Order: sequence, then C-alpha cells, then structure tokens
Amino acid sequence: MIRRRSLLAAAGGTVLGGALAAGTAHADATIAVDPSTTYGTWQGWGTSLAWWANVFGARDDFADLFFTTGSVPYDGRTLPGLGLNIARYNLGACSWNSVNGASMVKSPNIPGFKQIEGFWQDWTDEDPASPAWKWSADADQRAMLVKATQRGAVPELFANSPMWWMCANHNPSGAADGGNNLQSWNHRRHASHLAAVALRARTHWGVDFATVDPFNEPSSSWWTATGTQEGCHMDAAVQASVLSYLRGELDRRDLTGVRISASDETGYDLARTTWNSFGASTKALVDQVNVHGYQGAGGRRDLLHTDVVTTSRKVLWNSETGDGDGTGLTMAGNLLYDFRWLHPTAWCYWQVMDPSAGWAMIAYDPGTLQPGAIQTKYYVMAQFSRHIRPGMTILGTGVSHAVAALDRAARRLVIVAANTSASPQTLTFDLSRFSSVTGGPGGLVPRWNTVTTGGGDLYTARSDIRLSGRSVSVPFAAKSVQTVQVDGVVA
Repeated sequence: MIRRRSLLAAAGGTVLGGALAAGTAHADATIAVDPSTTYGTWQGWGTSLAWWANVFGARDDFADLFFTTGSVPYDGRTLPGLGLNIARYNLGACSWNSVNGASMVKSPNIPGFKQIEGFWQDWTDEDPASPAWKWSADADQRAMLVKATQRGAVPELFANSPMWWMCANHNPSGAADGGNNLQSWNHRRHASHLAAVALRARTHWGVDFATVDPFNEPSSSWWTATGTQEGCHMDAAVQASVLSYLRGELDRRDLTGVRISASDETGYDLARTTWNSFGASTKALVDQVNVHGYQGAGGRRDLLHTDVVTTSRKVLWNSETGDGDGTGLTMAGNLLYDFRWLHPTAWCYWQVMDPSAGWAMIAYDPGTLQPGAIQTKYYVMAQFSRHIRPGMTILGTGVSHAVAALDRAARRLVIVAANTSASPQTLTFDLSRFSSVTGGPGGLVPRWNTVTTGGGDLYTARSDIRLSGRSVSVPFAAKSVQTVQVDGVVA
C-alpha cells in the first residue's frame, strides 16, 4: 500500500537518510553538557490516536504499553511502557447517512480503518442535542482517548478534514485538484463542530482537551479526491478565517481555557511560511504552533524556532513525525536534530501501531487487523520517552546526536545519544560545568542500550559505568541509541 506519508518521508528525509548512512557521529568524541544553556521545560511525548485506536481502542494492554511506564505483558514477553503523556484525538469527517438526497463521496483508495466517523452528520440542525448529531460514533478511538487520559495523558483535538458535507465535493479525502475544499459558508461550522466536541468531551467523556487544532497539513496539495486518507487543503486565508471562528465558538461554550494550536504543516519551512503569512490578530489567536517533522534532516528548524518562540513567544511542538525505518535509527536521528535546532517542548509520533512494519512500533495486519510484531523502533522510543520526562529542563549539548535533560528536584541528569555510524565509538560526557556531580553509589551511572541492527540489546539495562571525576565515558556499539542517567547532579 502506497501512502502519502511514506512518499513524503522518502522525498523529504533524503538528507537524514544520507547522514545516517554516512554517520553523523563516528569518531570517539567528548560532549560538554551546558546547564547554562536551556531550551524550556519539557511537556512530553505523544501519539495521534486516529487509525490505530480506531482498530484497537478497546484494548487495555495497548493503553498500558503506550501511556504508562509500567512493565506490560504482550505477545509472550514483558515490554517497558513508553510513558507517552499526550494523546491527539482525530475528529472524523465521515458518515454514511444521506441528507436531502446528498451523501458522502468516498475516495476509491481509502481503507475502512482510515475512515473516522464524525459526530455532526446532518447540516440542517446545529444543536448537538438533536438527532443531527450521532454521539455514539467513533467508539473505539474515543475509548482509547479516555484510557489515555485516565493514565495521565494530556489530550489534543485535531481534524484531518471537516465533515464531508462541509466539503465542496462532499469528499473528505480532498478536492479533485488538491485545492481548497472547505466551503466558505462552512468555515464557522467546522469550528462549531470542533468546539461542540470539546464541550461534549468535558461533560460526558471526562476528557478536557488542552488544545484544539482545526487543521492537518492544510497548505499541502496532496489532499485529493482519490487519496488514501481524510485530508483537506486550506490555504492561509481560509485558515485565518477558521481560527477566528474557532476562538468564538469555544468562548461561547465557556471553553475559554481551551487553547488553540495550529497549523500542523507538513514540514519546518512550510510551517514558517504559513505562520509568517498570518497577521497579528490571527497570530494572537494561536497559543501553540504545531509542526510536522516530515522534512527529516532538511528544513530550517532554527528559523522556525526563532519566529515562533523567540519572536512570537508561542509554544512550539513537533506534533507529528513518522518514517519507514523500523530500526528506529532514522527516528532517533530526526528527534535529536529537533532537540538541537527546533527546540520543541513536546514531540509526537504519528501512529505507534501501523500496518507497515517500518512505520510501526507495533505492526498489525491491514487485512485481518490483528496485532503483530514489535519493531526495534519501539525500544528506541523507550530510550527517550521513559527517561526525559515532563517537567525536566532541556540543556544544551552543542551537537546533533545527543540531548540532555535535568530534573532539578531529583538532581538527575539524563543524556540520550545515538551512534549512527557503522563503527563503534566511545562518547565522553563532560559534566564539569555543573556545580556538583556525584553519581549513584560508588559513582555508578546506569545506562540503557538499544542496538538497532538486530541481535543485540533492546532497551537493555546496564550497570557497568562509573564517573571519572565530572565526566563519564560510554561505549556505543555501531548504530545504537543509549540513555545515560547521572544522579547527584546540581546545576
């Protein structure tokens, strides 16, 4: 199955793929962790629910695997829970009813599990208490949303497309030519649908959405009537109109504390173009800028950070990233590039479960919809998400293959680094800029290791490294990702 995101990653991730093949960090090196250079307080890790939760939303074991840090039985083994704490709920655009003789036009290429049922199914009545609204829709994704929030996840609401009847051609996969497909008279109604769902979630589901994003890669032109998923092109002027309506629709439902995020553009450069096209009044409506990471190692992450965080004082998230490398090494490289240049305060993977083994952390069969193999990418994610936790301060390392995070209260420093080359190396972490570093008993520095080439460690705990003064040297196997925990650290 050819998917839009697969093709995009192949095109946009070429630079990263080449960097990984050549090795971005191949010789023994010393990395100085600088506590005086900070990049904000970490908010967390997440995933979009969407398709995988539409299939597996009733499963408690998957809720535990993805949204706790417990030890969870799965497929005859025990896995470390990833500890994701952000759940992105996809408001659907599909329904199978008819209204005044009109009904949804389905792309011939969209599989059933990617069709998410929306709630407002009859445009003739905007009252959410009326029969025009089907609140029993999307039961499985809603179930996983509730499970995730019960396990402590912060929820975000987003839409891949407005409801089919809001679209000019009644096709929630896009316009024939990939152009604007949201009818002008439905700008407010799209906002109303989102706001009504946010209110319903609060009053009936026990879910308080922290943010609402009305778009998904809206400036991209690949959302067409023959697409493989829900999607809708909306240019910057349409986006500005919807954002204005969204604030009003939230406020009139007394959801004044629900913040707006936008625009979930596909890559860093396009996100910057869209953001800078907005006027001051539109920017004022947006509390959080979401961007997708499908440019791989390409794109000017640094300029987007400057425009959004430094200049506009907004929160910046990488709200969606994915790739077809099941080893997780590409994901680790892209993530570390983000920590070095983008400096987001949260990072979300697109689909933790996917029919494509390369894209998945846990794969499933698209025909039988049965869950299957655990990918090495799952363990690579654990290297980051189980150790860099919400509330920690991200510190500067000056390199694109290592990130450091400090838990000031616990006096714990976490470093995650990758050796992307085909040769082993030793990385020495210089901690001399901290006022105090003691380590664990006897200077012990615990570490966890994943070798992405197979046959080696998979998030394997090691207790064989100790401090040498205020530094620690760690051996890295070829193409491995490792987490180092240094206790007794005071900035």
